[in-house]
Amino acid sequence: MFPRSKGIERSFQYIRLITLVTVIGCLLFAGFVVLISNRAVSHSQQRVYVLAAGKALEAVAADRRENIPAEARDHIRSFHQFFFSLDPDEKVIRANLARALYLADASAFRVSDNLKENGYYSSVVAGNISQEIAVDSIILDTDSYPFHFRCYATERIIRPTSIATRYLLTEGWLRNTSRSDNNPHGFLIERWTILDNHDLRVESR
Repeated sequence: MFPRSKGIERSFQYIRLITLVTVIGCLLFAGFVVLISNRAVSHSQQRVYVLAAGKALEAVAADRRENIPAEARDHIRSFHQFFFSLDPDEKVIRANLARALYLADASAFRVSDNLKENGYYSSVVAGNISQEIAVDSIILDTDSYPFHFRCYATERIIRPTSIATRYLLTEGWLRNTSRSDNNPHGFLIERWTILDNHDLRVESR
């Protein structure tokens, strides 16, 4: 009778052991599945699809710190293009300046106000002058904050009788600000100044 009870007890021990191993195995498998699922969800959330011209384009999300140099340079380039791109149309000039002044502080407003007081914009309209800018390079220092930059560019001033090419050098500092429709990069240009702006050549048309 005792051997039989010992056999039953041993069987129950085996069953408990098998049950315990099964439960632990299930818990480990469930934890593994949850971990893999979280990684898959996190990976999928980093990819955004943007619909443009009827085509789905994939955009990959990344930490902003990885994109600061690219975003900062594009912010600086956009500001200079809006500020210095002029056509003989008051509405175009006002629209471009408004977009540029969203990207900079009062230092840019002072420069535009001085140009306005000196009659520069009026002469652009009256003389049927167009002004274009090509940003050649941007030197950006991201090791210290706010970020110092220098922008090297070339201006083309197209008049009815001539085309003047001018060298342009500006500098300023960038600080972080909130992103918005008017300021998508989330930077603000401060203490912006024009260091050099001289004629390179003038060609007759």
